[in-house]
Amino acid sequence: AVFLCRHCVIWKFKMVHESLTYGPPRPLRVLLAKLKADNKFYAVKVLQKKIILKRKEQKNIMAERNVLLKSLKHPFLVGLHYSFQTPDKLYFVLDYVNGGELFFHLQRERCFSEPRARFYAAEVASAIGYLHSLNIVYRDLKPENILLDSQGHVVLTDFGLCKEGVEPEGTTSTFCGTPEYLAPEVLRKEPYDRTVDWWCLGAVLYEMIYSLPPFYSRDVGEMYDGILHKPLPLPPGKSEAICSLLVGLLQKDQHRRLGAIADFLEIKNHTFFSPINWDDLYHKRITPPYNPNVKGPADTQHIDPEFTREMVPSSVSRTPEFNTGTSSNNTFNGFSFVATEDSFL
Repeated sequence: AVFLCRHCVIWKFKMVHESLTYGPPRPLRVLLAKLKADNKFYAVKVLQKKIILKRKEQKNIMAERNVLLKSLKHPFLVGLHYSFQTPDKLYFVLDYVNGGELFFHLQRERCFSEPRARFYAAEVASAIGYLHSLNIVYRDLKPENILLDSQGHVVLTDFGLCKEGVEPEGTTSTFCGTPEYLAPEVLRKEPYDRTVDWWCLGAVLYEMIYSLPPFYSRDVGEMYDGILHKPLPLPPGKSEAICSLLVGLLQKDQHRRLGAIADFLEIKNHTFFSPINWDDLYHKRITPPYNPNVKGPADTQHIDPEFTREMVPSSVSRTPEFNTGTSSNNTFNGFSFVATEDSFL
């Protein structure tokens, strides 16, 4: 496909196939694409402007773009290479990561060993700590948003619910997230702070070792009641260190939660993470406990076939007619971006 951004630069990608399709609340497609200039593979996230405008999510999209730009500076956050628009759609061109979602691997294996769970939790915590240092609260940590790269390192993706500008003592109040991972203060619709992300980390870690999120129930009302009022169930057979960490992260009172005082530093210093050399972790000098063994960029063995069997819609891959004076283009003014290392244009 040939696309033009608002600066009239020619973009040349070959759309390979559709890799993911998400439903409400923000319908989008994620396509596997290959840049014709160098044959590199990318993930192309496509959003429809009319839906964004209808739901008044323009600020969220621009915030996601801004967070993606900052993410280029951290090894465990997905990188943005380009963003551009047509009269009808917005496009994010991102790192292509094909080791599979953590959710996919959990479904297949049910649960992980403590050392494996520790490795993933440490890399995720490093990414979350970095976002917090930029006054960004992630707000939607869950296994579906945690990818593994071709070597088995974590890549955190999907910044659509991120909140920028949250100072260390600051709060926000938007009710958002995924039901199984919502913190009590969010359910109570109270102002919440960055410790909401540490609750979510606790919920994901719990799921990694116990197969299901804490308080999980098919009855959402019952699940919410558990999150709000019931003690944390800790089935036997796990180490004292991981149980201590889970109790700290899944503390219902956000002011007493692990991370409430010194944020990421408290998580780093917990006994459960004592085997981790954080400098080695950041520089990817620790060998991941699991290698996806992908055979190349086109290997989609770790992506659910349900997401790869669809053909690319013609509306995405055809060259559009441009009218740079449209109101939708003006609404998303400043959206387009080219990373400096990708200045092949």
